[in-house]
Amino acid sequence: MKLEFIGADHEVTGSCHYLEVNGKHILVDFGMEQGTDLFVNQELPINAADIDYVFVTHAHIDHTGLLPLLYARGFRGSVFATIATTDLCGIMLRDSAHIQSAEAEWKNRKGRRSGKGEAVPLYTMSDAIGVMGLFIPCEYGKKISVCDGITIRFTDIGHLLGSASIEVWMSEEGIEKKIVFSGDIGNQNQPLLRDPQYTEHADYVVMESTYGDRSHGEIPDYVNELADIIKTTFDKGGNVVIPSFAVGRTQELLYFIRKIKEDNLVKGHENFEVYVDSPLAIEATLIFNDNKDSCFDEEALNYIRKGINPISFPGLKTSITSEESKQINFAEHPKVIISASGMCEAGRIRHHLKHNLWRPESTILFVGYQAAGSLGRALLEGAKTVHLFGEEIAVCAKIKRLNGISGHADREGLIRWINAFEEKPKKVFIVHGEDQVCDIFADNLKENYGFDTAAPYSGAIFDLAANAWVKEGLRIPIEKKQKEASRANDVFSRLLAAGQRLLAVIRHNEGGANKDLAKFADQINSLCDKWDR
Repeated sequence: MKLEFIGADHEVTGSCHYLEVNGKHILVDFGMEQGTDLFVNQELPINAADIDYVFVTHAHIDHTGLLPLLYARGFRGSVFATIATTDLCGIMLRDSAHIQSAEAEWKNRKGRRSGKGEAVPLYTMSDAIGVMGLFIPCEYGKKISVCDGITIRFTDIGHLLGSASIEVWMSEEGIEKKIVFSGDIGNQNQPLLRDPQYTEHADYVVMESTYGDRSHGEIPDYVNELADIIKTTFDKGGNVVIPSFAVGRTQELLYFIRKIKEDNLVKGHENFEVYVDSPLAIEATLIFNDNKDSCFDEEALNYIRKGINPISFPGLKTSITSEESKQINFAEHPKVIISASGMCEAGRIRHHLKHNLWRPESTILFVGYQAAGSLGRALLEGAKTVHLFGEEIAVCAKIKRLNGISGHADREGLIRWINAFEEKPKKVFIVHGEDQVCDIFADNLKENYGFDTAAPYSGAIFDLAANAWVKEGLRIPIEKKQKEASRANDVFSRLLAAGQRLLAVIRHNEGGANKDLAKFADQINSLCDKWDR
């Protein structure tokens, strides 16, 4: 009965944990890293083909984005997720595969001109479609017998449509334990979604800490604040460009804008247009509507009972094709442009930034978390210029953030969630936060609330039956690993060169060769010692 930490340990993205119970091999999430990768992650301890099950907390790519890669490497087990998560993964993983292929093709076009080797996508569309065939959709609140000795239950955690914490009951050789994976804990009072539901019992908890060091403060007046930003920008003749996550945040923004239009809060621009420039966001909005009965909160359901779609309004326009996307920036009237990706790392948003960042009359409005190293974080931190599509673009637009809008619980929300357990778990593992935040939050829970906490690094292994560490994880910065790889390559290159010189001497074994042979042999032995080290 073993828990191994793989990804999102002292980092925010790339979530992955490995369970071994009763001879079964289980992953909880298998996400892609986004933004700057700070630490080296432990590789999966077994082959992908030997994994029996994956339990998915929610559909965001930093929790699911490597599932097609798992399939490409031979995984053919079962993937358990909520119904809405299954629906969202169906579009998000296909979108991710499309991005992988498009980026590989772009690199290859450049590479052919410079004589570089062929770039291969991380995975293909067929891998994304293949892994979706392994999903088993599950209802909230229903206990599911996975196999002998393993039962799970999904609880609405209020972070994203279909998001869940996962309770796992385990039995092995007469020992029974329960572990809870929090997933990403949602913020309270979010539009559309219910507040996080609580769990009361667990032996162990693996808990996120994204905002574990800060409070969101008082709930802002999102509607009036957003209306003011739109009006101020439109009065200057600019566009409001919103880098937004296609799933979740885009639908929340549509909810706010519907209220703005309903209450006529943008005087002088009452009929303004809103462009959703993301095929993924458009598909996701349809999925939101399909899952409203199981996921929406009471306020949103009240609109639906009155025959009102809470995420639609006059002036809402969608663009599917690339040509439609390009035309948006040629329309001269002020407009709101909502486009993915939310951290500006890929997708159509980068084109809209190219057309609007240099315009002092425009506003770039951020509405979600920006990971360290992402273009979005750089803009929020005051970058004066950025590089887009090979061009240096001056940052003259207003850079704004809609304060407080977050799908993640803040410090108080996280503490409220963990304090809902009727008895303190034996240990609470703190993950899914920036490096120092994990330690800060772990120390807070330990010192102020009496929890036994740990903030492990990737590679750490814990024996759940014995309540004991088997192995500590290692804090290996990416830069160190890259230096080690560079040093190893240098040693290998020198070793290869020495060997080639040795072969040349042997082929031309003339006077003084024995002396040269001895010298080259000493060089090779020295290089071999360095290679071993």
